[in-house]
Amino acid sequence: MVGLIFALVYLHVCFPAALGMTGEGYSPARQIRNPMLRAVYNRLQEDQRHQKDRHDYWYSINTTILPEGLCNKVIQFNQDEQTDQFLDTCYEKADWIFTQIGHSLSKSLLSWFMTGTSVNGLLHRGSMFVFSDSQLQQLLQIDDSYRGQSMIDLGAGDGMVTEKMAKYFDTVYTTEVSFAMRWRLQGKGYRLLDIDEWGDGSRKYDLIGCLNLLDRCDKPITILHTIKKSLTPSGQAIVAVVLPFRPYVEQGSADHRPTENIRIEGKTFEEQCKNFIESVFEPAGFVVEKFTKLPYLCEGDMHQSFYMLQDAVFVLKLKEDG
Repeated sequence: MVGLIFALVYLHVCFPAALGMTGEGYSPARQIRNPMLRAVYNRLQEDQRHQKDRHDYWYSINTTILPEGLCNKVIQFNQDEQTDQFLDTCYEKADWIFTQIGHSLSKSLLSWFMTGTSVNGLLHRGSMFVFSDSQLQQLLQIDDSYRGQSMIDLGAGDGMVTEKMAKYFDTVYTTEVSFAMRWRLQGKGYRLLDIDEWGDGSRKYDLIGCLNLLDRCDKPITILHTIKKSLTPSGQAIVAVVLPFRPYVEQGSADHRPTENIRIEGKTFEEQCKNFIESVFEPAGFVVEKFTKLPYLCEGDMHQSFYMLQDAVFVLKLKEDG
């Protein structure tokens, strides 16, 4: 079955004349009637395009439209080796046709009574990639020799991104509301805290990760203030937000809208970053040390090898006056 699918796709892509499908206005995708075969064909076409592309636009920040004080805090990255490796894994997993079919059927069934995050955790799919080791070191201004006492990753998911930060700390805490993802985190040996426990004042952290959480939680402002009181005096918070900023609360909200609203103005990525710094982080008591633009990548499915959202990643420290 798998061999037949790829043989037919290969013929459509490379030898359309052999199937009598050439001519003006010819579109191979429109000639493929089988939905699964058409999905595989379209994905392979997209994969070919991405594999030739270094995706500079995923990382580029136009500093000419930023104030000078913010320009000095920008780090411009590019697609590095670890990002390549993650994308290669995505391409490989998307080719596991029977696995992808099984995931699709299971997701359709489980989504009736589980959140999408829990479904992914149960099926062990949809892992995320935000930054590589090198990119994290540059953002935090550390090297391989750095060791901190404790860190926490809020909304850690399956812990794949947590691993990038965990290697630098003696004690690693996590929070997660999805029962399936909590199971994954426990399997990695991380210390799980309840969402009303991590910021109760009994612990201080050298690093707090808040990656793609502010637009998915009910009370983002409360979380920022809890981060502020939970950092050690020299601690850092690394916060990633998807821009454009579109809040969506997966569970605990009937209309999926947060109780606390963050309103971000600006049409461009740069304008929204500036507004986030001036209207959200600074009023909450933080100073931005560094920020950058990175792709927020997620393992895909039979239709797309990976999914990408645009992340703004900020490194925050406490204001000296509080």
